[in-house]
Amino acid sequence: MKEAFVKLHLSILIAGGTGIFGRLITLNEALLVWYRMMLASLMFAVLLAVWKKLRKVTLRDVLKIGGVGLLLSAHWLFFYGSIKASNVSIGVVCLSLMSIFTALFEPAINRHRISVREILFSLVAVMGIVLIFHFDTRYRLGICMGVVSSALASLFTIVNKKVSVGYTSSTMLLYEMAGGFVGISCVLPFYLHYFPVGTIVPEMKDFVYLFCLASVCTVVLYILQIQVLKKVSAFTVNLSYNLEPIYSIIGAMIIFHEAKDLGASFYFGLGLIILSVVLQTCSVLLHQKKMTPSIYVKWKR
Repeated sequence: MKEAFVKLHLSILIAGGTGIFGRLITLNEALLVWYRMMLASLMFAVLLAVWKKLRKVTLRDVLKIGGVGLLLSAHWLFFYGSIKASNVSIGVVCLSLMSIFTALFEPAINRHRISVREILFSLVAVMGIVLIFHFDTRYRLGICMGVVSSALASLFTIVNKKVSVGYTSSTMLLYEMAGGFVGISCVLPFYLHYFPVGTIVPEMKDFVYLFCLASVCTVVLYILQIQVLKKVSAFTVNLSYNLEPIYSIIGAMIIFHEAKDLGASFYFGLGLIILSVVLQTCSVLLHQKKMTPSIYVKWKR
């Protein structure tokens, strides 16, 4: 169990590094996502073929899973766009708004009642983002892109959960990456027309970063998560991943010295966002505690 928790926190640390690579890579956000999905798709296909876990699926299923991958590619596009328009700290902080988007989208998609408690807790995070947006005008474009990114991430999570029924996680991830790659390949010529670049071929330094992003932050991260979930509950894993933005911000402050670029409004806003996470965590823990006795009694019967 100790080894599983070490792997869990290693996976969170790796996940926190995705934003760091987003700033290290000098390619624009569209090319960054295009290369990441292409390399990750190839790596997954090779690994699954070697492990003999490559499963054939129908064309209809490929299109369905690939469509979910389009949401993932769109989320990454706005996430890295947010980082490049502002900085890593702003980009990852905006992802905290996933909670309020999930609280709004999930009832509409799954057709159940809205949780007033979830909305209230999420509004605390919204107040934090508004505080940063209002007082720090330098990062407004980055914040707007970050908000769109968090909305798309929320949609991806909800839709992915609905579509994944009946498929293995490895099959889902392979076809999502491939679908996202095909989707962004269709959009890329138009994107580069309106946002032209000098070259689409990455320099050697960028290629090394892209390879690390696709291999370590995508393939290795996926493998670690699968290994951890065999020993640790999904609830504990999801709860622990609340540390991901903190790791990203600390890493950005160490590597890029972002602390000197962030004003008091950022730290006040970040404090509200952390408070929102703490409140939601405590609420979930209390709910779990209340549910435990009834589950135990049912099992005993």
